[in-house]
Amino acid sequence: MDTQQYFSKTYQESRERFRGLLPQVKELWPDAALHTESIGNEEDLTIDFIYADARVSNDQVMFMTTGEHGIEGYAGAAVVQMFIENHSHAVDADYTGLCLVHSINPWGMKHFRRVTGNNVDLNRNYIYKTEHVPEDLNTNYRDASRLFQPNGSLKEIPREKTVLYEYLTKGMAEQGYKAVKTAKGMGQYEFEKGVYYGGKEEERSASIMKSWQRKMLRNYSRVIHMDWHTALGPTNEVTMVISDHEERDVDTLRNDYHMENVEKFSPSKVKGDSTNHFYELQQHEFPDRRLLSALFEFGTFGTDREAELREFTTIILENELYWEGAEREEDRRWILQELRNMFYPVEQEWREAVLTEAEKVIVSVMKHENMMKDASAVSSIRKA
Repeated sequence: MDTQQYFSKTYQESRERFRGLLPQVKELWPDAALHTESIGNEEDLTIDFIYADARVSNDQVMFMTTGEHGIEGYAGAAVVQMFIENHSHAVDADYTGLCLVHSINPWGMKHFRRVTGNNVDLNRNYIYKTEHVPEDLNTNYRDASRLFQPNGSLKEIPREKTVLYEYLTKGMAEQGYKAVKTAKGMGQYEFEKGVYYGGKEEERSASIMKSWQRKMLRNYSRVIHMDWHTALGPTNEVTMVISDHEERDVDTLRNDYHMENVEKFSPSKVKGDSTNHFYELQQHEFPDRRLLSALFEFGTFGTDREAELREFTTIILENELYWEGAEREEDRRWILQELRNMFYPVEQEWREAVLTEAEKVIVSVMKHENMMKDASAVSSIRKA
């Protein structure tokens, strides 16, 4: 499989490929159009949308989003391209609309970081009612704030890693493994230079995406939202991560979508998640609509304790590098490469797995949600 035609080297290249999909989309949805929203202070950073109503009736919509965590958008953009080139012809365009989103966090994608230019983790910035989130809600994070905040320039990576591993291991022993994971997962709104920072104000990207979530629910009876991410889950496999707002249990979701890896999370333990916001919006303002909103993660490091320690260490060291720098050039390069290894690996095996795993789950979702013209359409899909 030639993965180079899908995986880009720069944000600009990825965006051009995405915009170049419009003619293919218009073959099935003639009224499809490209919409762009400028983001941030740097020149020419945009969120791009390819949007089309269904040709006859807006019964449902396929809504795909990418790049909420910046660097993760490269894999997401590859999946969207693969979907349009290989699978869009199977969609029943008479009754299914389409909304594709390239790079919700273009600054992070351009600079190969997860966060925005304000150091905000966008997936902790979607708050339905801001008064419900106190600044100091994450007590586990506060207890471990020395670990999660920058603390001077990096000197020697082997020593820095050893100190972090020892600190993390000690923290897991004293506070408990779940407490440390909670500190990470919940997000925090208190320490502006710390990791997993949800921001004190709503980011423009989040405001724009909230308006598009509302548009999807207003215009369609059913919304199928697939949000593409990388890092979490078993290596070279895709994992569905979905809010407890979804009524179906894990076993039912596995059976419905023919997926082995499915995880549910509690809104009380993860603040500001975009899919949580989508469900809250649906439940409070569009109760007659049906919504499926889930993250689909392509695993890199794996799921064992060693992999999680590696993940923590990578996130913490990269954040410290950004704010404080490194004394040695080889340490700077090592950290940036490790971040790529975690969120955008170069290995052919991983990139092929992204495309093949995404292909399987997209077809399964389209089948279960009755988005296809007919079952025979699957067998005629042109392979990459």
